[in-house]
Amino acid sequence: MLPWTSPDGNPCYLSTDGRGYLSTLADDIETVQISMGEELLEYARGVLAPGAPVRPAVEYRWLACRLTEALSDVLRIADSRGQRIPAPQEATEGARPDEHN
Repeated sequence: MLPWTSPDGNPCYLSTDGRGYLSTLADDIETVQISMGEELLEYARGVLAPGAPVRPAVEYRWLACRLTEALSDVLRIADSRGQRIPAPQEATEGARPDEHN
């Protein structure tokens, strides 16, 4: 799954071995999205910290909108990466349930 949606808001998928131009571009965009989310979170913690100056409601609304966008991006990335993780091999007979091969 790519880190952007179609004009209709649907997920975009890429069928590739992961080494092509679009795969690299998608990976780069994911890196930027995660970095921006980290910076936004740091800013939000400062704005919401005990003793921080009270700000106008419009600034809190802006922050809530940006945090929502960042969370949406990171959830899309997590979903995409989760789809790329191979399923664990089934445990062999006699192995304890907490052991992985």
